[in-house]
This record gives sequence, C-alpha cells and structure tokens, in this order.
Amino acid sequence: MRSSPYRALRGALPGFPRRITRAMAALVVTAGLATAVPAAATQAVAVDSKSTTTAVTSTATTADTTSGTAAKPYMGWSSWSMQSSHYPGLNPNGNYSYLTEANVLKQADALADTLKKSGYTYVNIDAGWWMDENWTSEFDQYGRQTPDPVRFPHGMKSVADHIHSKGLKAGIYLPVGLEKGAYGDGKVPIWNAPGCTTADAVYPDLRTTNGWDSAYKLNFDNPCAQKYVDSQAQMFADWGYDFLKLDGVGPGSFKSGDNYDNVADVAAWHKAIADTGRPIHLELSWSLDIGHAADWKKYSNGWRIDTDVECYCDTLVTWENSVNDRWNDAPAWSTKAGPGGWNDLDAIDVGNGAMDGLTQAERQSYMTLWAINKSPLFTGDDLTKLDSYGLSLLTNQEVIGVDQNASPVARPVTPMGDQQVWGTKNSDGSYTVALFNLGNSPASVTADWASFGFTGAASVRDLWSHQNLGTYKNKITATLPVHGSRLFTVKPGGARLATTSYEAESPNNTLTGNAAVATCDSCSGGKKVGNLYLDSKLQFNDITVKKSGIYTVNVAYVSGDSRSVTVYSNSGNGTSLKFPSTGDWGTVETVSVRLALKAGANSITFDSGWDYSPDIDRIDVPKSA
Repeated sequence: MRSSPYRALRGALPGFPRRITRAMAALVVTAGLATAVPAAATQAVAVDSKSTTTAVTSTATTADTTSGTAAKPYMGWSSWSMQSSHYPGLNPNGNYSYLTEANVLKQADALADTLKKSGYTYVNIDAGWWMDENWTSEFDQYGRQTPDPVRFPHGMKSVADHIHSKGLKAGIYLPVGLEKGAYGDGKVPIWNAPGCTTADAVYPDLRTTNGWDSAYKLNFDNPCAQKYVDSQAQMFADWGYDFLKLDGVGPGSFKSGDNYDNVADVAAWHKAIADTGRPIHLELSWSLDIGHAADWKKYSNGWRIDTDVECYCDTLVTWENSVNDRWNDAPAWSTKAGPGGWNDLDAIDVGNGAMDGLTQAERQSYMTLWAINKSPLFTGDDLTKLDSYGLSLLTNQEVIGVDQNASPVARPVTPMGDQQVWGTKNSDGSYTVALFNLGNSPASVTADWASFGFTGAASVRDLWSHQNLGTYKNKITATLPVHGSRLFTVKPGGARLATTSYEAESPNNTLTGNAAVATCDSCSGGKKVGNLYLDSKLQFNDITVKKSGIYTVNVAYVSGDSRSVTVYSNSGNGTSLKFPSTGDWGTVETVSVRLALKAGANSITFDSGWDYSPDIDRIDVPKSA
C-alpha cells in the first residue's frame, strides 16, 4: 500500500520537513487572528487576569522512574540534522535523501568508536524511513508504516540488530495519528484486533491532526484506536527498538484546538509500550504546550520545548536560526524536568565547525546551555568527520556530568539580556554557574555570589578547561567573546548572605494604577502584587541599609511568560529588565538586580510602563553592600 500524505505540502513547499512547514503553520494561525490590535489588546488583558490566580498543581507522576528509562537525559545521535541540511554532499539524491540504511550503520559504527565511551548510546532514525526518495509513504497490510526497500533494504530489525551488536540502543520515529495513506478507504484491518478496521480507529468526519495535518485523528472512544497504536508499538518492540520519537504532537507543533489535542494519543502510546513488555523511551516533539506539561511528564520520557534547532540551509544550524532562541524559551520549563522525563532542547550540533555553521565560541555556549538545562545530549553531526575541537566539546566529562547529575535544572539568576548568568545548587552544596555573552561584541559578565544567596570567598573550577581557578571573593568576572560563555563549579567558603525580606503586599508599600494585592499560595506570606500593567507601579518603602553602596537585590516573582519591568531605587530613572518566565502563574522564581542604595531609608520601585510586568512576591535586600 503506497500513499503520499505530505504531497500537497511538498508541492507548495519543496523543503517540506520541518522549518518551512512550521513557519507556514504559524502564519496560518496568525492569519486567523489578523483583526490585530483590538484582539491582541483583549488577549493581553485576559492573560494578565490569570496572574492574580494560583495555578493548580498536578499530581501526575513521571512516565517511568523505576525501570531506568530516562533516569538521566539520554545521549546519542539522530539523523535529522544531516537529512535536513543543504550542506554539500549530504543529500545528493534530493532533499532528505541522506536517510539510508548504509548511512545509519556508518554513524552507528562511528558512535561506537568515538562517543560511546563518553555515554552516547542512542542511534535514532528520524522521519522518512517508510518513504521513498519522492517522500511517498509505504504501509503494510495492517496500515502500519513499513520500511522503504531502497532506503532500508534489510529492514528495520536488521538495522536495530546491528546497532545492538555495537552495544548501542536503536531509535525510530513516527508522526502522531493515523496517516492518511494508511487509511485505505477505511477498510484496512488492524493487526490483532478482529473486527477493527482503520475506519473504526478514526473519527467518521476524518478530521486531521498533527503539526502538518498529515494524519487522521484517532478516536479513543472506540477501542480500535488503542488497538491500532498497540499494533505499531508491538511492531517496534518486535523489531527491537528502544526509543520512539512521536512527532507533530499537540497542543504544540504550532497547532491548538480539539483536533490537535494529542494527549490521548500520548497516553495510548504510554499504555501500548508498557503492554509490549519492552522498555521503550517515548520522546515527544515539537514546541509542546507548557500548559500540558503534567500530561507530557505523566505519559512520556521527554518533550521538545521548542521548534527545530536546524536551519534548513547550507549548514546544520546557525546561531540565529534557531540556537539562540533557547536562552529565551528554556527558563519556563526549568521546573518540569526530572528523572523519568526531561526538557528536550533538540540536537546538539557542535562537532564540526564547517558543517555546523558556528564559531568555536558559539559551539561552546550551545553545549553549555544544553548541559545546564539537562537536555538530552544527542548530536546530529557526521560522526565520521568530527573535528578535534568538536570532539573535545562532546566528550568533556565534567560538562557531561552537569547534564547527567541529580542537581536541578539551571535557571537565569539575572534578567534576560545580552549578558546573562545562570545557575543551580548542587547536592554537595556547590553551585553550577554559567556566564553567557549573547551580544554581538565582546563583553564582561559578572556572577555575584549574592545572586546565589552566599557571600565571601568561594573556590572556582572551570569545567571547560579542567582548571581550578582559585578563590574569588564575592563574585567572578569574565570577559567573553561574541556569543561566548564560561562554565564553573563554585564552592562557597563563606557564610549565607544576611538579608532583610520585604513583602510586596505590605501595607507600608505604595501601589498605583492597576497594581493590586492578590492571593498566591506559593508566595511567601501567601500573597503577591499583580496587575502591573498600563502605567502601574509597586513601590517598596523604608528599605533600610547601614551603608551606601551597590546592593544585589533578589526579587521573588511570578510570571507565566517573560515580561519586562523597570526597576529603580529612590528617584532614579531605572532600567527596563526582562524577567524570564516562571512557567505558570503559580510558580515563584528569583532574579537579582543591582541597585544603588544610600545609608538610611530607601525606596525600590517596579514600574510597568505601558507594558505587562511580572507579579512581585517580595525582595531580599542584603544587610551590607
């Protein structure tokens, strides 16, 4: 059975998967809202109204924390980066033609020889294994994807067997839903499900789903839908696969609404995999809706938080399209990851500078961000052509250790901007601290120990250079190249920072405009100040310090998306600072701001201007500068 579920898209968009198609999907969604300013204003007010409510905390558990599946972020290689690139020689037989049995086995052998000893074990086959070079899909007599005999002449079990023979794990790919080409007028029988056909598995109106509308939406009110997913899962288990990437999942993949709500599909896959008896890592893709993070965590082992990192150009990636997006998008997800399920930032293409399209500084920053976010570390590079610098990045055991250890995911401890400091506290009391210069000129970046809640001397180790740098008092400063970074382990030798806390809801403060006190179960004191929009202000009064100086003030705040606020002390003009998202309107996080305070009483003001600002819980002011 042969069909072409993607042919219409390919006709209009020759570079079909996935960057162009996803961008087009976004344009379609935007076009539906094109009554523009009034709609946007209404939406903004509606969104802000959520900021005064407390999110309900889900009790969902991770998909698998007992069998060892995803106990740590997985590491390996994926085919998509090279499939999607126009780099000379990668796809000689047309777009996405790189994916062949011979190439997969070549990369598996190279992975075993070069990266396996550093922890990279997965060899993941991405989209196209069931399609010919014209992107025509092929299915078996039960409507299940079947390997193209030209791409994979020995079949998928043979490929998995070879991968396993190298001591590695085998991964495979599917789009969510029942692909249109598998439907067969609704008469195709479903394997091991007497009386069930493809017509029974989907809705009678043949509504479409996934990020490309390439499949019919499964109707799980009919048991035949679960049976269809069971048949696919059992096929992969029989072939010996250890990993499945389920793509185009919604809400997400630039789609929303009932047709694109695939939570039931993910739950069905979770059940089907369990019923096979084979541990199979279930990874979801792409740009998943954070509002369903509890569902992704309950039913899967990982979820792509963003669009593709690949540039669909003459290299594998570029800095602007879309490596640098992750600094903005990752913070919202920081509390969602843990053993059994991880935030997936996508491929880590840092192994070959010419092919990757990045500078050395960019490659190091790329790897640093992935590691501190505990993203899966899977490269899309040609493992037979790694350069020495790329190999040093991919095999640095201290950096890999940051990705694989049990500490929480790192977050920015400073507002979002060209220069950023990220960090997290480790179980031994030390801190992982990363400095980034995202600007287009060299710049100095400083990590103040006060941002992490301690003061005095601390020993510092550079994880990229494997060097102990000695003791630094109160801070460390590094001059970084364009898009450069440093990564440290910092061990405090001094004391906890003594601070005075000031609650936003204190009656001693001054609220103007729309600013209002609201209930917040996760906030200190159970309250916060929200509705900071349209020229509203929260002014903390009587902030008292003994000496004049520059103080690192920690701000506890709540913000379901990244928002800016102008912060200033006394009568200063202040600076507009963008606070990273806390993920929802019930989670409190902290960033630090540097403010000049005079001896005696001071005021600290949070001014929304004409924008929408974060909700403020409290500020912690050091007792000394």
